[in-house]
Amino acid sequence: MKLIQSATSLLAGLALCSTAQAQSKLVIKGSDTLGAKMVPQLAEAYKAAGNNVNFEIAAEGSSQCFTALLDGTADFGMSSRAVKAQEKNQFATKGQELIEHVAGVDMIAVIVNEANGVKQLTREQIEGIFTGAITDWSEVGGKAGKINAYTRNTASGTYKTFQKLGMGKKDYGQNTQKMAGNTQIADAVAKDVNGIGYVGLAYVKRDGISPASVDGVLPTPDKAKDYALSRNLYYYTVGQPAGEAAKFITWATTSEEAAKVISKVGFIPAK
Repeated sequence: MKLIQSATSLLAGLALCSTAQAQSKLVIKGSDTLGAKMVPQLAEAYKAAGNNVNFEIAAEGSSQCFTALLDGTADFGMSSRAVKAQEKNQFATKGQELIEHVAGVDMIAVIVNEANGVKQLTREQIEGIFTGAITDWSEVGGKAGKINAYTRNTASGTYKTFQKLGMGKKDYGQNTQKMAGNTQIADAVAKDVNGIGYVGLAYVKRDGISPASVDGVLPTPDKAKDYALSRNLYYYTVGQPAGEAAKFITWATTSEEAAKVISKVGFIPAK
């Protein structure tokens, strides 16, 4: 009997060991907009649904998505902008095809300090503020005071997308202050009565800041089609995804459970 019990214990131990070894790991790199909140919460929900996966998520900017995929150091990437032709060509040169997956929809909210009386801006005014052509709040209907414009850094997909959608592709003004992420911009504007910046939709609801309407439209999910600064968010893979990466991306982009997480974070599900 003792022999049978020992054998049973050994088999149970081997089974546990096998289960531990079978645990998958997904390495995901890229956008701060996706990687600071949305993807980590999707990962937690995915694991809570019974999937035996560990996640390593690095939110260092959308440019890192493509750098990491080229280097082979990520299973898939996150980007808040579409891939550039130059980046796509780098993969083509290596004989690789970059595949795009829509992760959700975002609205880039232009935020001001909640004490600022300016709550409505046109795209022309926004362009003037962030290019440096407009430097005082009195020029856009506010009280006199120097405008302090906060932007993302050049590795950010939001930096590039805002330049395209909100600034007519013109260069940022030399006096704009570059910040590491959405949270840092929201913090800066909340502390600066003369501050203005832009953040993803998921970062609008916090004390000290207010979103401004753009051409008369506020950044709320029901207005995504009418809002001038709406954009898609993306996952990218080298070739069609396989294995656990394919399973997670399919779940994250099509399931009702994932859609609830994306909405809860503050973004808009792709479907």
